[in-house]
Amino acid sequence: MKDSLNIAIAGATGYIGLQLIKILLKHPKVKISYLCATKSIGNSIHLFDKEIVDKKLPKITKLEKVNWKNLNVLFTALPNGEAQKIIKRLPTNVKLIDLSADFRLEDYKKFKQWYGIDHNAKKLIKDSIYAITELSKNKIKKYRIISCPGCYPTSVQIPLVPLIKKKIVSTKNIIIDSKSGYSGAGKNLKNKFKFKNLFNSVSAYGVGSHRHMAEIDQELSKAANKSVHVSFTPHLIPMFRGILSTIYLNLNGNYNAKKIYNFLKKYYKNNFFIKIAKFNQPIGTGEIMNTNNCMISICENRQKNKIIIISAIDNLVKGGSGQAVQNMNIAFKMKETLGLK
Repeated sequence: MKDSLNIAIAGATGYIGLQLIKILLKHPKVKISYLCATKSIGNSIHLFDKEIVDKKLPKITKLEKVNWKNLNVLFTALPNGEAQKIIKRLPTNVKLIDLSADFRLEDYKKFKQWYGIDHNAKKLIKDSIYAITELSKNKIKKYRIISCPGCYPTSVQIPLVPLIKKKIVSTKNIIIDSKSGYSGAGKNLKNKFKFKNLFNSVSAYGVGSHRHMAEIDQELSKAANKSVHVSFTPHLIPMFRGILSTIYLNLNGNYNAKKIYNFLKKYYKNNFFIKIAKFNQPIGTGEIMNTNNCMISICENRQKNKIIIISAIDNLVKGGSGQAVQNMNIAFKMKETLGLK
């Protein structure tokens, strides 16, 4: 393909990697040159997802076999810590779009605190951008390392950051209750969670200590120009994909739920993937499944000075590979929606 971007995907056989392949196969301006993993070398990616039947796709290879010379983008959907090692041997002509937590935190000491490993590329943090597309699209082009936010933080920050910047809502006592399909935990789900009846019950986890709190606090603190600490509890529910976050907020001044509905509708009116539901309308993940959309509903609380915001995304798309492709489109000055409609 003329003028197409040459792409490599590291971690191609995981849930995010497979979703990324499906999206990029529909993208008119990319060529998938390498699919990398540590196992199943030489096999077809079709082994891991029967829906992927494109015969032109390369066989699975080791990352060490990649010829970086003609490559434009490396997507990394790897365990935390791996992208920090890879970036050191990556030529400067290749953009890194990372779907792990490796460059999400601006303070390497906080990375060690929350992830339990030393940061391997401290000096390169300044060359990275934490990129929820709609909140950072004017800056993405300038950066070599694009760090894609976590799935829960994406669902939370899209409605919250504009409200906090405008001081419309209080930064005190922000309560976030999120529920995710089990694909968010990756393929080694059963090693991570020892709950009984995992696929038939709802389970809270990471209570008071989930790693995504670090990036939520970081970004909300930047929006507020002061320290913000949220209360956040995630839950694993017995479905494959999707996130529903319910956010409880106190209002500032004379704002009410209707004013906030009008504000967010206006704020995001030129953003294709942000959908504002009708006022006071309960929503679910059914409305956004297999899309790059974030659907937001603003609801009244029975107490006048409080509101409830519900935010729904597909954790594998807007919370992962879809947002990564959206960021790539902007970084290379392409139409933001390419491959994603």
